[in-house]
Amino acid sequence: MLALLDVESILASGGLLVLGAIVFAESGLLVGFFLPGDSLLFIAGFLASDAGGSVLPPLPWVILVSAAMAIIGDQVGYLFGRKVGPALFARPKSRLFDPAHVDRAHHFLERHGSKTIVLARFVPVVRTFAPVVAGVGAMDYRTFVRFNVVGGLLWGAGLPLLGYFLGQIDFVKHNIEAAIIVIVIVSVLPMVLEFVKHRRGRAN
Repeated sequence: MLALLDVESILASGGLLVLGAIVFAESGLLVGFFLPGDSLLFIAGFLASDAGGSVLPPLPWVILVSAAMAIIGDQVGYLFGRKVGPALFARPKSRLFDPAHVDRAHHFLERHGSKTIVLARFVPVVRTFAPVVAGVGAMDYRTFVRFNVVGGLLWGAGLPLLGYFLGQIDFVKHNIEAAIIVIVIVSVLPMVLEFVKHRRGRAN
């Protein structure tokens, strides 16, 4: 499992190739749910700036790779869901797969409809399984593509831009590890709130 605070060294050594591979895996492969997508994109934007030492190529390239791999990854996830179908929900729990993740994405999709494909981009774990569940549920393909492109662009461009500009602030630049922790906390907060709400609902 990738260490959350080791994102900077991972990107510094692997460059855009590793960035694209991780974004694709988290977006399109079921085993990619544990990957640090939000912090990865934030740090990628920072490393593309002068403040980050221009370790990565210029920001437009970072955004292009991030958004493209996010969109392509979700397309793969959707097609996988269409092919596998309901059998996915019957898969046994293993070290790399937990049916509960699929159920969580399924409930998220039912609650928010098609816009889930955009919203899920910003929710760890859910963003990995949402396109698969959309495929299982046979969401209209054109609708999925539209929301997928919007979500991929917002996520793939938004977080690198945030890292690029915030990283130029001295406090953030000199406390980048703390910034990563904040990004991680913010990204998992929706899951925590959903879990608490679910537990309260069951208690009532």
